[in-house]
Amino acid sequence: MKVNLNKRIWIPALAVILAVSSVVAIVIVTRSGDSADGTAPPGQAGQSLSIMLPLHQSTAPPGSLIQEIQARTGYALDIKWIPDEVYSNRMMNNLESKENSQAIFVKPTDLTAIKNAIRSDMFWNIGPYLDHYPNLRTLEQTSARLMTLEGKIYGLFNERPESRQGVIIRKDWLNNLGLTEPKTLDELYKVLKAFTEQDPDGNGKPDTVGLTDRNDLYYGAFKTLSSYFGTPNGWSLSGGKLTPEFATPEYLNTMNYMKKLYQEQLVNTDFPVTSKSVQRYRLITGKAGVYIGSLADAPRLLEETRQVNPTADFTVINRIQGPKGYGIWSVSGNGGMFFFSKKNLKNEQQLRDALDFFDRTMEPEISNLLYYGIENTHYVLKDGLVTYKDSAMYARSNAEVLPLNSLLVSTVNNPNLYKRDPVSIDPLLAEANTLIEDNATMLIENPTVGLSSNTYDARNVELDFIINNATYNFILGKIDENGFRQEIDSWMQKGGSDVIQELEDALRTSRP
Repeated sequence: MKVNLNKRIWIPALAVILAVSSVVAIVIVTRSGDSADGTAPPGQAGQSLSIMLPLHQSTAPPGSLIQEIQARTGYALDIKWIPDEVYSNRMMNNLESKENSQAIFVKPTDLTAIKNAIRSDMFWNIGPYLDHYPNLRTLEQTSARLMTLEGKIYGLFNERPESRQGVIIRKDWLNNLGLTEPKTLDELYKVLKAFTEQDPDGNGKPDTVGLTDRNDLYYGAFKTLSSYFGTPNGWSLSGGKLTPEFATPEYLNTMNYMKKLYQEQLVNTDFPVTSKSVQRYRLITGKAGVYIGSLADAPRLLEETRQVNPTADFTVINRIQGPKGYGIWSVSGNGGMFFFSKKNLKNEQQLRDALDFFDRTMEPEISNLLYYGIENTHYVLKDGLVTYKDSAMYARSNAEVLPLNSLLVSTVNNPNLYKRDPVSIDPLLAEANTLIEDNATMLIENPTVGLSSNTYDARNVELDFIINNATYNFILGKIDENGFRQEIDSWMQKGGSDVIQELEDALRTSRP
């Protein structure tokens, strides 16, 4: 059944309703410092730190792991885990509330929105302090490039691979239907159609859909598909002139592709109001066969899927050929940034203590704890390499440790992290990691990274809504190509033309 939605107001309202009512949603705030019996752990002798973090998995880490981090760092931690699908709204709503988090994680997509809070003097300028920390100062140059305002550094760079995006597919469904892994956009369409119409699970019922997607044009399927069509990443730069990605033919081609999937019901037709947890749930329970997003999610998704169907199997793909060959959008290695609240870190010494904690997370003992867990519980060390004694240990590591990766400010270039034994590593994870490395060879970069537009900083919510809403409405068939152009004109008139001019000016002044 197709969704009939009001053109202007449906996206935020129903998205929130679905996120809250989902059968797989979790409590919005959990205290990971709580022990197994529900009582708070004893306070540490050292400092304390409260942190707000997004939770990309179904459950927060157990209290025993948090207590181990506290014991090794000397910091008593109060971590508030917020489900990823509601994290941005919760973070922005709490900036001026009684929220007491001292360090706040900001996703890359929210960096522009946070600038007004910076201008309101809500966060510390951490630039003058970074040189005092042997580990953090190695991130200073990248932090400055990604989050500098008026020459000051406010965010602590959370390093991640530049692109983890790709396609996760039910391999057993491909085998059941005699299909091979898709290598082109046309072949991907044929797989989605077969998974919808040809009973890939063999239960005799028309109860499957090809693609499971969610209400996110950035980290959902749309932007990755857009990469395959050769769409610029944010902006196209030619001769010093910028064109927004949504004004390019490639973006239109992507919308038409998604529109076809929607019209033929090869994607869940409620995707504009579907949360990430429901998107995952459909894959896990065998209601959908393809998930487009982070390849790093594949091992955990497979583990949860096998709890429902032990014979399920996945394959991962990163190279889907489009009209321009191969390409994938990049986040410039930015997995987000930590900002430090002036309201809750009331003086310079408290700020120094908070930065000291993050500096320690890059040390060997702590970084490996956050990335791999507790030795002999979540992994074993053999000849200096991380391995797992059995599948149960590997599953426990995935379930309990993976959320803690968000606390690490450096993973890609941290020399203190152990390496995994490629022989013992989960085959799907090994393949996903190989494809993530391959993504680095075909990145589509955003030419405006590190640049700022005052107009966009002030009006980004309104401007983004115009284009996001128009994109959804085009896919749903509510407007045609002419209607979409009218929405671009509206974007221009309401500040978009000023944004373009300001970014072009910033480009000229930033070049040597």
